[in-house]
Order: sequence, then structure tokens, then C-alpha cells
Amino acid sequence: MSNSPLIPVILCGGSGTRLWPLSRETYPKQFLRLLGKESLLQQTVRRLSGIEEVGAPLLVCNESSRFVAAEQMREIGIDDAQILLEPMRRNTAPAIASAALYALSKNEDPLLLVLPSDHVIKDHDTFCTAIHFAREAASAGDLVTFGIKPTGPETGYGYIRAESTETKVAQPVLEFVEKPNRATAEQYVKSGNYYWNSGMFLFRASRYIEELSRHEPKIVEACRSAVALAKKDFDFVRLDTQSYAASPDKAIDYAVMERTDRASMIPLSANWSDIGSWASVWEVADKDADNNAIRGDIQVQDCEDCLIHGTTRLVAAVGLKNIAIIETADAVLVMDAEYAQDTKKLVAGLLDTQRTEATQHREIFRPWGSYDSIGNGQRFQVKRITVKQGAKLSLQMHHHRAEHWVVVCGTAKITNGDKEYLLTENQSTYIPVGVVHSLENPGKVPLELIEIQSGGYLGEDDIVRLQDRYGRA
Repeated sequence: MSNSPLIPVILCGGSGTRLWPLSRETYPKQFLRLLGKESLLQQTVRRLSGIEEVGAPLLVCNESSRFVAAEQMREIGIDDAQILLEPMRRNTAPAIASAALYALSKNEDPLLLVLPSDHVIKDHDTFCTAIHFAREAASAGDLVTFGIKPTGPETGYGYIRAESTETKVAQPVLEFVEKPNRATAEQYVKSGNYYWNSGMFLFRASRYIEELSRHEPKIVEACRSAVALAKKDFDFVRLDTQSYAASPDKAIDYAVMERTDRASMIPLSANWSDIGSWASVWEVADKDADNNAIRGDIQVQDCEDCLIHGTTRLVAAVGLKNIAIIETADAVLVMDAEYAQDTKKLVAGLLDTQRTEATQHREIFRPWGSYDSIGNGQRFQVKRITVKQGAKLSLQMHHHRAEHWVVVCGTAKITNGDKEYLLTENQSTYIPVGVVHSLENPGKVPLELIEIQSGGYLGEDDIVRLQDRYGRA
């Protein structure tokens, strides 16, 4: 066993449009609590327990998701995670290259365990064992991937072909295959030499950069500059925008794994799923006696093989079979499960018509907490605002709207022009148009308040920030 440290690189940049309306651009599926009390990201990090000589996780995520990722790490007691911020999406090859170059700048030459943040692996012991054997091959210079033993002729995955079915030895990859049609997938499964491409990898940081330099030197050049010019910002490391923008947009499979002669694979049978659609959520979820996967306030009658997920209200279903119903505060999806992969097309149509439901939830998360737009009309809007303990909104003003705040729970420290005062439950205050103001929670419990906005323009871009502890413009 190599004594090289193993650094988990967790990729958090996906958008997960096939899981709309729960997964959206501003709150994608890796942050959702789809299968329990913890999010998929939190479950991914928890999965690292039991791996030998594992270091602090290195997360790569989008600028818009940075505070959610940091908060979810704190929730599970991970206070040493490093978070690299991509200024824009450039696919997995540049994201991993940036993580590798950053890790090389902090360590001698670590092994990198690259994991998507949105997978489910139920057999933890088998997963850890597979990493143990992969580590040997990676220490010797291989770029190791993990091939999932197929449980059926799945057409939604790419495949890997290998000669052997030996599970304890990394075997040479003979071929990476694109997503096949049904008949071809059936042949792959029957042969026994094809595996689902999991998108998980283990290799030495320097070896990945070496192979990427050989095949895609422009990616390495751009990422090397992006890391060298990166700026530290609170808990985050911001990759340089101009440098990163110059990188080609390529997945690791196309950039490196299909072109290197040192790709090897460890077979993995650990009850794995990439949760790529609502159909796959149904497959891994707990089910009732009629094979229904139910979460939320749900009533069913004479339903079979259904997935029903409610978040805000009672959802009732009668006489359904193989149907998915996903309810959120501002959108409801009803779908034959056979069409689960087509949700992406639906979201594309919503984007074309500029529907905000395509990209964001009614509840919007901020570094200080969240707000939920619970009502609106001509010249008014009502929000429910939650401020975390010790958090503070920016010192700001509005040109077009006034605000009334009513405290429902907790204590609010108010800055209102040249005045500063405390409000508690059932007390209120008024912020006139153009007055500089701020809101802070000095207490030990979350602050809940109702905000009533009134004015001729109520858009979120009518905010002039004068001071902000979170570094927002």
C-alpha cells in the first residue's frame, strides 16, 4: 500500500435538469435530500469514512452554489473542506485539472479520488474495498476508473469493455462505448465483459496532468493559469475567470480516458445509481406494499409502481400505475415514468420561454439564510425571510420600494438610516424608499420575519449594496 495521501475531489457543478422541478439551476440535485435527511452531496462525503489515509475533501462547484455547498459541509461537521469555485462551466476535464493543480500546489503528489456529488452507493464496504485495490494501480501510474456491473440493459449509460471479471485487480480498459440502443445494451450485458461507466476515477495528480498535457495541452495551460491567479475568498478559492474561460469545454472521458494507454478499471457491484432521472430515484427509494415510492404528505388509493414526491401540500392520487408526480411550491410535474429521460427537453422548453421556474425555486437561498416569495400583486410583494444565527444581510438601499418587516420568531437587529434597534416577536418596523438599512440575527435561534414590499418596481436588481460581509457586489 502506498503511503501517498488520498484527496477526495468532489464534483458539484452539475445542474440535474432531469430531476426538475425539484432540481434547478440555482439548487441542483446534489444539494437535495432525495433519499433521507442528508443531501446527495453530504452522503457522498460521508461515504469517505472507512477509506484508509484519506484527506480533507476538495469540492469543485459553481459560483452560484458556493454558500449552499459550504453550509452543507458545516451541517455534517466537515470544517476542513476546500472549495474551488468555477467562474463558468467547462465540463469535467478542466474541473479535475484545476483540482489536481491546486492539490499539487499544497501536497507533494497526492492520489485523487474523483467522485460526482450526486451518486447513490448503498454498499459502503464494497465501495471502500474497490478503492483499496484501485489505489495500488493508481500508485503505479494507472488512471483507474470504476466499472459498475450491469443489472440490466441500460441505454442511459456509457459502457466500458474489459477482458476479465476479476474484481480485485485493476484490468486494462479495452474500449469506452457511447450510450447504446436497447439491442446493443442487451448484447453487452449478456457478454459479461461490459460495465457501466460510473464517472468515478482514482489517479495520481501528476499523472492526470501529464496525460492531459499530452492530449489537451490548452486545458492544462488555462487551468494552470486559473489556479496560479486564484484568489482566496472566505472559505473559497476563486479560479481566475479570464484564464478559466480560455479552457476548452471537454469531459474527462473524451479528453483523457479514451486516449491514454494507461486506463484501467476496477469492477464495482455496490448497489450504485447516478440518480439520473425520476425513474432511477424510484428504483433506489424505499417502497410500500404496492411498489410505490412516497415522500411527503401523500395519500394514495389503488396505485402501483408510482413515485410521488410532495414538498409543500397534500398530494392525493387514485388509480395510477407507473406514474411520477413531483410537487413543489411553484410547479408540479406529472409524467409517465417511461418518459423520465425527457424531462430535460421539458426544461429546455421552459428556458426558451424564459420561465423562471426552469432555473430557480420560489424559495431562494442566500449566504445569510433564505427568502420565499409567498404572495405578490400590483405594486406589492410578500416574502417570508429566514436569517441564520449570527448572519447579517448587506447594508443596502432601494430606489423604488419601501419595506415593512414583522418579526415572527427570534430577535432582529435593525439598522434603519441613522438608527439601530432590536425587534422581537410581533414587533415591526418600516423602511422608507431610499433609506440605508440592514438586518441581522444576533440571537441563538433562526430569525423568521415577514417582509411586505411596496412600490413601482420590486425586482431583485433594485439593491444597492454598501457593505457586505459575504463579498457580494
